[in-house]
Amino acid sequence: MRLNKSAVPGEIDLDTVDLTDSSLYAHGDPHAVWDAMRERAPVHWQQVDDTLGFWSVTKFEDADLVLRDHTLFTSQRGTMLFLLGKDDPARGRQMAATDPPRHTRMRGPMQHALTNKRVEKYSDAVTAEVRALLAPALGEERFDFAEAMMALPMATAGTMMGLPREDWARLTRLTTMSIAPEDPEFAGPDGVNETLQAAHRELFAYFHDLLRERRGNLGDDLVSLLLDMEIDGRRLETGAILSNCYSLILGANVTTPFVPTGAMAEIVGTGVWDEWRADPKLLNTGLDEALRWSSPANHFMRYALQDVELRGRKIRAGDAVVVWLGAANRDAEAFTDPFTFDIRRKPNRHVAFGSGPHYCVGHTVARMSLKILFTELFQTFESFELAGEVEHLHSNFVAGIKHLPLVARLRGDAAGRLGQLVG
Repeated sequence: MRLNKSAVPGEIDLDTVDLTDSSLYAHGDPHAVWDAMRERAPVHWQQVDDTLGFWSVTKFEDADLVLRDHTLFTSQRGTMLFLLGKDDPARGRQMAATDPPRHTRMRGPMQHALTNKRVEKYSDAVTAEVRALLAPALGEERFDFAEAMMALPMATAGTMMGLPREDWARLTRLTTMSIAPEDPEFAGPDGVNETLQAAHRELFAYFHDLLRERRGNLGDDLVSLLLDMEIDGRRLETGAILSNCYSLILGANVTTPFVPTGAMAEIVGTGVWDEWRADPKLLNTGLDEALRWSSPANHFMRYALQDVELRGRKIRAGDAVVVWLGAANRDAEAFTDPFTFDIRRKPNRHVAFGSGPHYCVGHTVARMSLKILFTELFQTFESFELAGEVEHLHSNFVAGIKHLPLVARLRGDAAGRLGQLVG
């Protein structure tokens, strides 16, 4: 998947484009497709089969409206394309599949637990994990930065949910299977549907066992918070807790890893890396640009609750509407020179974390992890060079790089420093 457009918008036949096809994001050029849509059909209908289809939204203003206005567009029928035409079994029980006002009551306790101040207490643990993940880059051999980053989210999610460290690798693989069941490295032998179902079965069984253990031993962790949470005077039922555990770990594992890989794939070997590393004041604006640039959550789906007109197109009640976040984040009407990675970009109202009521509840965790990661990268490494082919996930839901081979050059005595800290 290219993170920059290469084709001319007018040369793309939008009637033949299939935005559900995972190979487009693994090997194709979706940004060229989205650029053509923004120019010629910013609200575009794709027929999937005889009975199913969806509208694609690619302009920032329209994306913000669809994601923000729950009175016009609902999350409760499903938020990902693999659920197109099916009712989400987690509707009304999982935060991601629940509309306000119930969503607001569910979100409140979780949001309180994930304030910057509360998240900050995990910074030492995350820093230690980041240093351990980067330690293999100290050698002369190629270092697969993307593979290392796949393990990053569990440093925070695993710790904050109280999950045993020995389970982290397994949970990371299962969540990747659930969002990239067509990827050859994660697909099972029995096909896409079985891969997806097997991943879900294992994840829900894992959390079911965890809940049984945790009920009698509540602690200061997010799973205990869900077990102790009351909505409208009632504790959450087991199914709701399981769905929200799944949502939390999925949100962490499909977002955080792909921000640094997307950014590094663009800036290694360029002056942008040197400028960003040299000026600590650019850390935060650079991170927001990395989020905008990578837009790791590729799409969110909603269903229209009533007839709505967008840019002259009639969206009827019940129609599925898919917001392509990477497309909205490259809209020239919202971002000057959108196909340039600008570490000084300000303001930067990207929708990488979504928008409105469903704005990512874990954004504080993701930001903390990314800030620690890039701080360690800048303090430890002088530069990186690309050392092989960049490979993207086969997934229409996550815009992610699964392999990014690099060779690192250390700063001064960084080898000794990092070695001591890891040790």
